[in-house]
Amino acid sequence: MDPTGTYIAIAVAVLLFIFLKMSIRIVRQYEQGVLFRLGRVIGIRLPGLRFIIPVVDRLPLVSLRIVTMPIQSQGIITQDNVSVDISAVAYYRVVDAVKSVVAIENVAAAIDQIAQTTLRKVVGRHSLDQTLSETERINSDIREILDALTLAWGVEVTLVELKDIQLPESMKRAMARQAEAEREKRAKIIAAEGEAIAAAALGDASDTMMAHPLALQLRNLQSLVEIAVDKNSTVVFPAPLMSTIGELSAFLARENQAATAAAKPPIKAA
Repeated sequence: MDPTGTYIAIAVAVLLFIFLKMSIRIVRQYEQGVLFRLGRVIGIRLPGLRFIIPVVDRLPLVSLRIVTMPIQSQGIITQDNVSVDISAVAYYRVVDAVKSVVAIENVAAAIDQIAQTTLRKVVGRHSLDQTLSETERINSDIREILDALTLAWGVEVTLVELKDIQLPESMKRAMARQAEAEREKRAKIIAAEGEAIAAAALGDASDTMMAHPLALQLRNLQSLVEIAVDKNSTVVFPAPLMSTIGELSAFLARENQAATAAAKPPIKAA
């Protein structure tokens, strides 16, 4: 066999293999291919095995999955002139593969930069209290602004979340003092309300005892029983009880005197 023919056959086989390798493209399930022919976009290639013309065609692949992009922490001045460091995270995905390739060079870098400037602008329109308490509203405002800007790039921002808010140490101490003062205020209000309720209940009880004196005596006796249970060495008698005991003693003395006088025989005259 002619060696020259063998070499030619091997060269043709190698060239054919290289041609086939350059012609075959595999588009994965989460991707779309943008087909350029001689520099012009001629269509989209869906997932599967795709063939292109080497040298003439180019098929860049675009991922359609949601991308998580952290927005680095940056110093922001709020509306009430408080400096805070805020970091966030954004989630976006490509919805138009052609625009994401043709309209902009680097989608990720562009969204990162525009997200940082939008975060600074939106937070700067709010006070510190609003930034801390209205994070959902701020997240929504940032997402809407980014959506309006990135729509021309074929990108949809699905979610933006403020991740971390760092306050100055002096502001942390001031907020801690404010929170402590609020807690003391609530505690005093609750105590005052309890005393008012207790005073009203005592007033009702005193009215009842004034209408029924026997109830007061029973309450005094109950107090003596409670004191005796504690095994105290000193017993304190309430003043109303002592007066009642004194009146009872005087009554018994008078009864004894009357009984003695009645028992003595009468003295006869000489």
